[in-house]
Amino acid sequence: MPGTNLTREEARQRAKLLTVDSYEIELDLTGAQSGEGTYRSVTTVRFDVAEGGGESFIDLVAPTVHEVTLNGDALDAAEVFQDSRIALPGLLPGRNILRVVADCAYTNTGEGLHRFVDPVDDQAYLYTQFEVPDARRVFASFEQPDLKATFQFTVKAPEGWTVISNSPTPEPRDDVWVFEPTPRISSYVTALIVGPYHSVHSVYEKDGQSVPLGIYCRPSLAEHLDADAIFEVTRQGFEWFQEKFDYPYPFAKYDQLFVPEFNAGAMENAGAVTIRDQYVFRSKVTDAAYEVRAATILHELAHMWFGDLVTMEWWNDLWLNESFATYAEAACQADAPGSKWPHSWTTFANQMKTWAYRQDQLPSTHPIMADISDLDDVLVNFDGITYAKGASVLKQLVAYVGEDAFFRGVQAYFKRHAFGNTRLSDLLGALEETSGRDLKTWSKAWLETAGINVLRPEIETDAEGVVTSFAIRQEAPALPAGAKGEPTLRPHRIAIGAYDLDGNGKLVRGDRVELDVDGELTAVPQLVGKPRPAVLLLNDDDLSYAKVRLDEQSLAVVTEHLGDFTESLPRALCWASAWDMTRDAELATRDYLSLVLSGIGKESDIGVVQSLHRQVKLAIDQYAAPTARETLLARWTEATLAHLRAAEAGSDHQLAWARAFAATARTPEQLDLLDALLDGTTTIEGLAVDTELRWAFVQRLAAVGRFGGSEIAAEYERDRTAAGERHAATARAARPTEAAKAEAWESVVESDKLPNAVQESVIAGFVQTDQRELLAPYTERYFEALKGVWESRSHEMAQQIAVGLYPAVQVSQETLDRTDAWLASAEPNAALRRLVSESRSGVERALRAQAADAAAAGE
Repeated sequence: MPGTNLTREEARQRAKLLTVDSYEIELDLTGAQSGEGTYRSVTTVRFDVAEGGGESFIDLVAPTVHEVTLNGDALDAAEVFQDSRIALPGLLPGRNILRVVADCAYTNTGEGLHRFVDPVDDQAYLYTQFEVPDARRVFASFEQPDLKATFQFTVKAPEGWTVISNSPTPEPRDDVWVFEPTPRISSYVTALIVGPYHSVHSVYEKDGQSVPLGIYCRPSLAEHLDADAIFEVTRQGFEWFQEKFDYPYPFAKYDQLFVPEFNAGAMENAGAVTIRDQYVFRSKVTDAAYEVRAATILHELAHMWFGDLVTMEWWNDLWLNESFATYAEAACQADAPGSKWPHSWTTFANQMKTWAYRQDQLPSTHPIMADISDLDDVLVNFDGITYAKGASVLKQLVAYVGEDAFFRGVQAYFKRHAFGNTRLSDLLGALEETSGRDLKTWSKAWLETAGINVLRPEIETDAEGVVTSFAIRQEAPALPAGAKGEPTLRPHRIAIGAYDLDGNGKLVRGDRVELDVDGELTAVPQLVGKPRPAVLLLNDDDLSYAKVRLDEQSLAVVTEHLGDFTESLPRALCWASAWDMTRDAELATRDYLSLVLSGIGKESDIGVVQSLHRQVKLAIDQYAAPTARETLLARWTEATLAHLRAAEAGSDHQLAWARAFAATARTPEQLDLLDALLDGTTTIEGLAVDTELRWAFVQRLAAVGRFGGSEIAAEYERDRTAAGERHAATARAARPTEAAKAEAWESVVESDKLPNAVQESVIAGFVQTDQRELLAPYTERYFEALKGVWESRSHEMAQQIAVGLYPAVQVSQETLDRTDAWLASAEPNAALRRLVSESRSGVERALRAQAADAAAAGE
């Protein structure tokens, strides 16, 4: 049931009229286990109306509204409740009391109150997900972030269940849980998690402060829950954030709840963070997975201050919430005493920055401070600009004003605006006070303009190899067609690293220069008169946000010695530059493959290795000339198997290479090996073919036609869990038959019965790059169905289909033409137009890269 699209102007007018004091919410969830589709929701809201009174509305998405009472007067529910809004006529100045009685619906989409039944114990598990506008699916609410209030929940639940919310969990009476009111928070960070969850408890204590800590998951995952490791990261976050923010943790307790079928990584509900339960690892994973989980934990903890304590006034400052938390997670991992991931800025450069650069070159690119006119805008704006570019620019801001001044400004900001709402200007004002810098020009250049800059070195040397001239040229490439704005040159605070090969063949930094780059050309006199080093790396230490190119000599050395940098960050920066050049059709895919194969064996950072695996596979599948694709895939697959056999037994690298091999195995001999590893007739020393790795093998064997329905069903019998159900759905949809594709398509597009996580799994199996011909007929079916799907499904479910089933593997001018024709005729709303245009851009980029790869081979 889609909800009405709230506009920014409507929110402004409502905020001028109303000041909300409190909510009292009563939910009867006693029918959750039996599968009843709805539950009773009773909301009492106390709010003040500005002088003069007027009319307004409250938001509610519900199948049925039984009663609406305003200031003791019963309103006609059928008349005032229309299309997810309850009209509130004739509001009186001063205090008003509204009571709404409704039947609200459980969902299986991960929005509102999600209901999931665990196949292991047949028990139901519930949790809420409210960002952006979905508290209105559970109780009547003024659904905008600047109408903060206190929230007091009373929940009747089945016997033996646990109820967790933002306030500390009370002792139930007759299965009724009455929570204390929360502090003043926004509706989107309220939460309820209900069911027979397993829990582990601890406490964070320091200097008289005592914060109860809880970790929850389903009992079927309890044996895999490494609570001590999660508590360790959490405590490190408490230590670091409270010191840096100089403001104590603002809520009464801190629970982290690993919940099923969660759409995002996690959600910063105040004191009750929900996290996807795939982070409870059932099988062996690499250290990179633990690092990502720790980053997620720290990201949500940072939100307790930046987002929950102090909240954006409207969603145009969503970037500031997410960018700050993203910056803070990496900074904490890098600096916190005892952190296991002090190399987190390498991961940031390798993953976050790559995401940002990709997003910033799409036709939907936008300023970091986006123009969010309504909820549809924000729902598609959880993107690489909002998270990754924003965090990159905050890192640049820290370098620009200095770390001490930055955190002093943040401390003043928290104290000044605790439990209130702010705009960007409030934070920048605090930073100007502590740094003495005028940030208006900086803000205009970095936050209010779209696009990316390119930095290139211009170097001259004399006959003896001494640098006679060094400058940095900054370019502002034209924005993609359809993007708003103009190319902009920006001020950059960067470091330049000078690297030479030592006696052991390692690239070691001998000199570092830090300076401001501004305008089209910036001289670097600090390096003039010195011998030219082997490699000159712009933006060393990754201080700024820009695409970086190497000069010809540096590129030649890096091509041969990329794996020989002694530190992981410069390696990651060079890998990222090479990948960016491949995407920009400046480096042929076959040359990128050669570069990776020459250096990946020396790459120690497992996160970088796994990123390279994904990028190589994508490059060959999408960016290689079609005539060369099979040859390059064969070369890559042989390399994955060689590295798998050579890797240290039981190591992370061995596991990563096993997964890379499974993703691309193709010859009869390679597929025989997968089959033999599955049935145990062949083993590789140290490689544990555990539950998750088995499914990787099964899915590949299904995709090439080796395994059919019976083999998939047999594997599911070994793993009759929610995860097993998802993996089996992927494997069935991956089979290379017309019947399998038709079945998968029908279950996703022509039916709306699948839960969100299973739908996502079916889509993942349906789209196989080896099956382009089999999938070709679905291009037309996609465009015929898309608008109807968008208008009839919830946002999350519709977006999965719009993005996941776009014919991205059909890299051809015909795909572009069909997309253009649909965009011209279908008249999609702005959100759907953006998603389709972004997907179209990927095909257009792939066509350019394929042409470059063909040209490199003289085709």
